[in-house]
Amino acid sequence: MKVAKFGGSSVADSTQLHKVAEIIQNDPERKFIVVSAPGKRDKEDFKVTDMLIQLGNAYINGEDFNKYYSIVISRFKEIIEGLNIPYFILDEIEHNIHNILESDDTNKTKFDAIKAVGEDSSAKVLSAYLNSLGVKASYINPKDAGIMVSNEAGYAEILPESFQKIYTLRERDGILVIPGFFGYTKEGQLATFSRGGSDITGSIIAAGVKASLYENFTDVDSVYSVNPSYVENPNEIRTLTYREMRELSYAGFSVFHNEALIPAFKEQIPVCIKNTNNPLYPGTMIVAEKKPEEKCVVGIASDTGFCSLYVSKYFMNREIGFGRKLFNILEDEGISFEHAPSGIDDMSIIIRESQLTESKEKIILKRITDELHPQTVSLDRGLAMIMIVGEGLVRTVGLASRAATAISDANVNIEMINQGSSEVSMMFGVLSKDLDLAIPSLYKAFFG
Repeated sequence: MKVAKFGGSSVADSTQLHKVAEIIQNDPERKFIVVSAPGKRDKEDFKVTDMLIQLGNAYINGEDFNKYYSIVISRFKEIIEGLNIPYFILDEIEHNIHNILESDDTNKTKFDAIKAVGEDSSAKVLSAYLNSLGVKASYINPKDAGIMVSNEAGYAEILPESFQKIYTLRERDGILVIPGFFGYTKEGQLATFSRGGSDITGSIIAAGVKASLYENFTDVDSVYSVNPSYVENPNEIRTLTYREMRELSYAGFSVFHNEALIPAFKEQIPVCIKNTNNPLYPGTMIVAEKKPEEKCVVGIASDTGFCSLYVSKYFMNREIGFGRKLFNILEDEGISFEHAPSGIDDMSIIIRESQLTESKEKIILKRITDELHPQTVSLDRGLAMIMIVGEGLVRTVGLASRAATAISDANVNIEMINQGSSEVSMMFGVLSKDLDLAIPSLYKAFFG
């Protein structure tokens, strides 16, 4: 039994859904299908989820939301007409939106439910289309599928007791089409995962039914060793481990949501990334373990939007509780950190810039100064993180030197280096404006 998840570009219009149906029919093992909301049809297009978010915000703010509503309905109308399936499905989508808005739920709950309309509608449309082709298929609501989640709208997490119920889906006949991105709390309230959460749903279903393979269909033939926007025709990665893919996803690889593989990883289920537009291409396999390779580096990832909080104090290492006090200040202000390299007198804390407004920055710097009495405290914005990823990296002699030399050859200054405790990644901090120089130089050093 295979689980196949189709992303936004795969269900963007009726032409793409024709391909999806063909892929499903070409392999009888593809029994569980998870779908995203319709994505962009071209670079200038919009994602349905973005329109639904605009709709929800307009409603909550007491503004006219009909423009966004009309865009969403028109998109599904176009898809339904292109597939030549019954019009009552469009009526269901309209009623669903109106029922959410007119419910007695809080605005927060309504907003989460509105965000999930895209995935829910995609699943209903695909199920109906498969049936019109003579394929026995059923739309399965996440509540009926057993996807029970924590009560954290927009950041829900799967509850362990879900998997036992999900396993019973194996007993159902035909193709089961399940919307991604959301589940239900124990109180029966809809709650979404973080953005891109359809990947999470696919992984949850694969783990729950103990699938032989989890296929993630997107719009690329495979995972590349570097973002093609930095290097033309980069090297394709044929096999990755779970740990490698998670590090790459965290550091800017957009193929997979960085939380998505955890359920599949726990059950040791292999994952294959494939292209809906080229389904016979082998794609990239993600596995628990792989044979050691001569070139341990599999990919170079990067992401922007970071800042560095720097704190320096003589004999910091001897001051019991200094780190705890510093992190308590961040916790009090609702700030999470990404990395925290340190020395005997210094500590740098890497934080997402989006978390730090100017007012919060002033509060944090003042509290650190008043409560911890450092010699220096400063915050630098505009940082980018470069992650060099590969199993066995920590045991490879000279790798850090090669990376540092490559960055230096590009005339880029290294703001920070963090090997940390990871066995599969090494991180370098540079200024965001220097990424265009650093990444090609690193790629040349490791991949030629």
